[in-house]
Amino acid sequence: MIKVAMTGVYVDDVATAHAFYTGILGFETRLHMDLGDDTLFVTVGAPEGAQPDLQLLLEPGQGPVAEPYRRALYEAGIPCIVFSVDDLWAEYERLRGLGVRFTHEPREQGPVLAAVFDDTVGNLVQLVQPRQ
Repeated sequence: MIKVAMTGVYVDDVATAHAFYTGILGFETRLHMDLGDDTLFVTVGAPEGAQPDLQLLLEPGQGPVAEPYRRALYEAGIPCIVFSVDDLWAEYERLRGLGVRFTHEPREQGPVLAAVFDDTVGNLVQLVQPRQ
């Protein structure tokens, strides 16, 4: 069986992204290594043992491939990643209370309730909750 072990998201600044994804979104640090020359290798994941074998790599978003890709997604309003939540309205209110800027509030989108926010490091991120 093949499973997803790690996926990445390109960010403006790895240290700033790490602070946002852990301090605001609530992910836990899985790996934090200084590779030298101001290069960090940082992964985060869901807290409290949820999805223990899945990591999100916070990758430097500069460079001839990453930067145009990120800019194009952002300008088109396309989220770079989707996270699921149990209660979207509660998470929306919690994050807004912490100063997170949403590009659209929760609304029905086919089989899910969805909202999109700016992660402060160059990306739009979508939160979804399955509709019952």
